Amino acid sequence: MTRSSVQGEDTQEGAADALERAEAVRGDGDNGVGDTGGRTESTTEDSSEDSTGGRPEGGAEGPRPRRRRRVLRWTAVVLAVVLAGTAGAGYLYYEHLNDNIKQDALNLGDSKVAAPTPNAAGQTPLNILVIGSDARDSEENQQLGGARETFGSTPLADVQMLVHLSADRSNMSVVSMPRDTLLEIPKCTDPDDGEVYPASEGRVMTNQSLGHGGPGCTVATWQELTGIHIDHFVMVDFAGVVSMADAVGGVPVCVDANIHSRDGGGHGSGLKLEKGTHPVKGEQALQWLRTRYGFEDGSDLARAKAQHMYLNSMVRVLRENATLSSPNKLRRLAEEATEALTVDPGLDSVKKLYDLSNELRRVKPERITMTTMPNRYVGARVEPTEDAEQLFRLVREDIALDGKDAKKKPDPEPEPPADPAAPDGEIAVQVRNGTRTDELGTAPGRANTVSGLLVERGFTKAVADPSVLPSEDRTVIRYPSADLEGDARRVAKSLGIPASSVKRSTDVSGVTLVVGADWREGTAYRAPESDDSTPESAEALNGADDSACMHVNPAFTWS
Repeated sequence: MTRSSVQGEDTQEGAADALERAEAVRGDGDNGVGDTGGRTESTTEDSSEDSTGGRPEGGAEGPRPRRRRRVLRWTAVVLAVVLAGTAGAGYLYYEHLNDNIKQDALNLGDSKVAAPTPNAAGQTPLNILVIGSDARDSEENQQLGGARETFGSTPLADVQMLVHLSADRSNMSVVSMPRDTLLEIPKCTDPDDGEVYPASEGRVMTNQSLGHGGPGCTVATWQELTGIHIDHFVMVDFAGVVSMADAVGGVPVCVDANIHSRDGGGHGSGLKLEKGTHPVKGEQALQWLRTRYGFEDGSDLARAKAQHMYLNSMVRVLRENATLSSPNKLRRLAEEATEALTVDPGLDSVKKLYDLSNELRRVKPERITMTTMPNRYVGARVEPTEDAEQLFRLVREDIALDGKDAKKKPDPEPEPPADPAAPDGEIAVQVRNGTRTDELGTAPGRANTVSGLLVERGFTKAVADPSVLPSEDRTVIRYPSADLEGDARRVAKSLGIPASSVKRSTDVSGVTLVVGADWREGTAYRAPESDDSTPESAEALNGADDSACMHVNPAFTWS
C-alpha cells in the first residue's frame, strides 16, 4: 500500500462514516499518542565521539477533533514515547500505521529481573526505557545529525531515560543516564541471526550497548546495573524528534543569557536564542535537545537538565492548549511518528501504544519528577555513585521521587509458601560476605560468624562460602525456585530478617544468605530504617515547575 493511497484527504473524509462503522465493529480501541526521540550533539565537523542522542515528542490520530485534542495533550507525558493513533482513518489506515512500526526483542541478555510483586490492589508498576538513537541511516537523519563520515555506522544509544509509572498510577519518575556513563555491558545475543556479543572487557560507555545487537542489549544493560525490571522500550531517531516538535507547534524554553551553541572548531548544535523564554519547534527543538556546548559546564549532565526542562514544558503545553486540532495535520503526524518508532513486541501496534498512553496520561504534571542518575567524574567520563543505588532502590520499591506518597502501611505478612519449610537441620544454606562498600572494605569473617550462628540455631547444613564476595547494601536471602521459598523464609525468621528481604533469584542454586553492609558486626540483625528521600545529587525537577531556566556558559553568549 502506498502512502498516498492511505493519506488521500478527500478519500478519507468522504468515507469517514463507513470507516467509523468499521472501527466500531472492530472494537480495538484506536487512537494512540506519545513521543520520544533520538538526538545528537555532533555537527558536520564533529566525530562520532561528540555525538549524542535525543528525544522526543508526540502525536496521535483519532476520529473526532475533541478526542484527538484530549489524547494529544497527554502525548508528552509518555516522555519520548512517540505514540500515534488512527480511528477515523479507518481499518486499512490503521493497519498501515501498524506496519510502519518497527520492532525488536525486549531483552538480549541472559539474566532476567523478576517483575515486581503486585500491591494489595493487584497493581504493578510499569517501567519503560526510552532510547534516543544517533543512527545516521537515512538521508534525513544524516542531514539532521551531521558527521557525514559516520553515515551507516553502528548507532549509539545517546539518550537513555527510564520512565517509571507507579503501581497506583498516581506519580511518574524519570531517570536519565548520561551517555558517557562507564559500566559493564553484559553478553547479548541477537535473536535475528544468533550473533553473540560477548560481555565488555571492563567498563565502557553505556551508549555502546545499542551496537551489541540492538535496543534489547541496552535494556539488558540497564537491568544489570539497576536491578529494575523493564517492561518495554521505545526508540526514536533524529527525524522523529523534528516531526513531533513541528506537530506540537512550539514548546517554551528559557535561557538566562543570549546563547549560540557553536565554538571556533565548529562544534555545537547551532542553537541560537536570545535571553528569556521562547517557543522552539522543529529543528530548533532538536538543537535544544542536543545542546551541550553552551549550557553550564558543557557536559552531558547539563544537556540532560535541558531535556528535562523541555519535556516538562511540553507536558504543560499539551495539557493547556489545542494546537493539534487539524485532522490532516494529525494524519501526517501519525505517519511520521510511527515511521520513527522501534518498540518491543509488547508495544507493536497503535492499539497497544494508545493503551500505554492512557496509563501514562493519568499522572498530573505536579506528580512527575525528572532526575539524572547521580554520578561522579572519572576523567572525562562518569560513573554511578552510592546515591545512584539509592535512586534505583526507590524506583525498584515504587517509592515516589517527589516525596508525596501517602504514608505506607507495613507490608502484610506474605501468604504461606506452597511448599512448607523442611526441618531446620535439613535446610542447606550458603552464607556469603557481602559487606564491602565503596568506602569500606569487606568486614572480615562475617560469613563464618553468621553461618556459625545458624548452626547454633539448628541449621546444621549452613556453611560459609568464601569463594564469592558480593556487595550488598542490605542483608538478603535468595532462593532459586518455589520449592525452596519456605526454607528461605524459615532461615530469615530465625535471624530476624524481614520477609521483604527474601527474594527469588535464578542467580543462586540453593538458599543463599548474603550478609550485607547493614550487618557488619554482631550476631543480632537489626533492619535499618529506610531513607526514602530522593538524593539531592539527582537534581530532581518537578513537572509543574515553569520557572526553570538554563544557565548559559559565558563563552557561548553574544550581544
